[in-house]
Amino acid sequence: MAYHAGLAAEAAVAADYHRRGYALAATRWRGRGGELDLVLRDGDGVIFVEVKKSRSFDRAAESLTPRQAARIMRTAEEFLGGEPRGSLTEARVDVALVNARGEMRVIENALMG
Repeated sequence: MAYHAGLAAEAAVAADYHRRGYALAATRWRGRGGELDLVLRDGDGVIFVEVKKSRSFDRAAESLTPRQAARIMRTAEEFLGGEPRGSLTEARVDVALVNARGEMRVIENALMG
């Protein structure tokens, strides 16, 4: 059940970014060190989005551990290795929080490396 709720949350977040003009590059991109929920294009830049779903926004935010944040940053760096400008590619990591009612809050540039 939680797996399907997570997929639904990711789809809703991807649709929100699409409405705002960002192109979806990958969903659940898997690298050697982990997985990125969503990868979007912003012109020549890249936006990595970690989607967290829980009963409330606070609980969703609390579920992102420092260890997981470090893994996301390493995996994002791995993804950028395949970009034309490599690690010089303009990039940010957003965290999208989704509550039990399907409402979302996006924290842009939430993880800074």
